[in-house]
Amino acid sequence: MPGLLLDTLRGTPAATSPIWLMRQAGRYLPEYRELRAEKGGFLALVYDTDAAAEITVQPIRRFGFDGAILFSDILIVPYAMGQDLQFLAGEGPRLSPRLVDHALESLIAVPERLTPIYETVRKVRGALAVDKTMLGFAGSPWTVATYMVAGEGSRDQHDTRAMAYRDPSAFQAIVDAVTEVTVEYLCGQIEAGAEAVQLFDSWAGSLSPVQFTKWVIAPNAAIVAAVKARHPETPIIGFPKGSGEKLPAYARETGVDAVGIDETIDPLWAARELPAGMPVQGNLDPLLLLSGGAELERGALAVLDAFADRPHVFNLGHGIGQYTPIAHVEQLLAIVRGWSR
Repeated sequence: MPGLLLDTLRGTPAATSPIWLMRQAGRYLPEYRELRAEKGGFLALVYDTDAAAEITVQPIRRFGFDGAILFSDILIVPYAMGQDLQFLAGEGPRLSPRLVDHALESLIAVPERLTPIYETVRKVRGALAVDKTMLGFAGSPWTVATYMVAGEGSRDQHDTRAMAYRDPSAFQAIVDAVTEVTVEYLCGQIEAGAEAVQLFDSWAGSLSPVQFTKWVIAPNAAIVAAVKARHPETPIIGFPKGSGEKLPAYARETGVDAVGIDETIDPLWAARELPAGMPVQGNLDPLLLLSGGAELERGALAVLDAFADRPHVFNLGHGIGQYTPIAHVEQLLAIVRGWSR
C-alpha cells in the first residue's frame, strides 16, 4: 500500500503533508560520520552498497521521514560516461578531463559504474517499511554538464555558459549524451525499486530565459517523456533551483509530476502561479532549520499554510546543512506532523 509521500506525489489530497529533507542522509547525523570514518572517502561509501544502503536508511530509522533518498551523487553519471571522479577533502568534486579542453568523443564510457547504485536501491527498498517511499535521483543535464565542462563546481558556471554561447552544437552534444545516460540511469533505479525520482537542476538559476528554455526545460522534458514511456506510474519531481519567475514555465512544459522550489521563492506566489493541483515540494530555508526556535516554527507553518490548498511535500529549499542540530530536525518534524489542513 503506497505511503503518504507517494500518494501526495501522485496528486492525492491528504490531511497532512509528508516530509523528507534533501541531504537527509549525510553529515549532520553522528551515525553517518561514524560510518564514514570507518569506511573512508565519499566515493568509497557510494560504491559500498551495504554502507550506502545503511546511510540511506539512517534518517528513516532516527526520524521516521516519509521518504528515503538514495545516498549517491549527481556526478555518478559523468563518471559512468568516462570522466574520472574524485572528491577532494575541503575542495569538493573534481572531474577530468575537462570538456572545455577535451572533446566528448574522447571519453570511454564505463556503464558498469551505474550497477552498484541499482544494488543499493534494491537493498534499501527491501529494508524499508511499505509506507516509506524509496526516492531515486539524478542530476539534470545542464547542471551535470557544468561540472563536465569545467571539471568542478563554480559560482557562476562561467566556462559552461560561455561554451554554450560560443559552440552551441558541441554543448548540445554533451547535453544530449547526458540526457541519454540519465534516462537509462533513472529507469535502472526504478526497476531496482525506486518509487519516485527527482531531477536536481542545482545551477538552473544561472541562465537567461532563452538559455533556460534551451538547456533546462528542453532536456528535462526529454528525460521525463522517455522515463514516462517506460514507467508511466512513477512520479518525477523536478527541482530547478534558482529558477525564479521561470518556474511556472518549467512546471508546465517539462511534464514533471511535482515541482520542488527553493527558499528564494515566495510560497504564496508559487501556490498562485503554478498549475492548479500540481504537487509542490519545499521550501523552508535550511538556515531556519539550523537556527531553530520560534522562527523555525513560524517559517514552517508559513510554508504549510501557503500550500494548504494543493498536494504538498514538506522539504527544505535545498540540502540540510552539515551543522544542523538533531534537536532542530526533531522540532521541525513535530511542527509538520502536528499541522493539518
